[in-house]
Amino acid sequence: MKKHVKKSSFAFLSIAALAGSILAGCNDIKQEPSDKPVQKEVSHDPATEKKKTKIKDEKVDAGGYIIGKKLPKKATYMQGFLVASKQYPLPASYAPGENPEARDAFSKLNAAASLDGFHFDAFSTYRSYDRQVELYNAYVKRDGKKAADRYSARPGYSEHQTGLAFDIGEVGNEAAYADNAFGKTEAGKWLAKNAHKYGFIMRYPKGKETVTGYMHESWHFRYVGPKAAKEIYKKNETLEEYLGIK
Repeated sequence: MKKHVKKSSFAFLSIAALAGSILAGCNDIKQEPSDKPVQKEVSHDPATEKKKTKIKDEKVDAGGYIIGKKLPKKATYMQGFLVASKQYPLPASYAPGENPEARDAFSKLNAAASLDGFHFDAFSTYRSYDRQVELYNAYVKRDGKKAADRYSARPGYSEHQTGLAFDIGEVGNEAAYADNAFGKTEAGKWLAKNAHKYGFIMRYPKGKETVTGYMHESWHFRYVGPKAAKEIYKKNETLEEYLGIK
């Protein structure tokens, strides 16, 4: 009987020791702080990843365009966002017209601006492929290809073809339309500070030319929706940086 008690006691102590060891091991595991910001989940599309890798290997010309690249048959979407840039062109046939949601957001933006004494005009929004051909060729003829590539997209590469790009100016100050003098005006400063609240981002910010491929344009805004616009504005990013494609 005594031997049986000893064996039971020994077994109980062994189990208790093992449990204590396991608990101690668990306590050694580093716990994530409860206030850690939630990482934005990004779905990795194999086709997209392949494109990103390929771009790094491709050679670009003086204007920043991939040499020999042809216009695609379909538009490129990344994480739900339509992308149009020097690396990701649109089909020549892509013709959605002006985006209704973007126009509605612009109307709300304008209503808010009027309360502060400003009134804006979206003097250029959707442009067709053929219209971009006319504009780009005219700029090249006037300023030369090198200069034109800094401020005008080649046909098929223009964000205006998406119907989501809005060139914005102040009504009554048409002389500053498509001019960076606009960004120095009170109206331009108001727009730069408040556009994100209505889903617009300044598409080509100052100091980001190496990222976007274009010179700073204080009048060119892109509709991405309020949530993304607020995040991009807060982080002082470009669409390329936000999507991780540059």
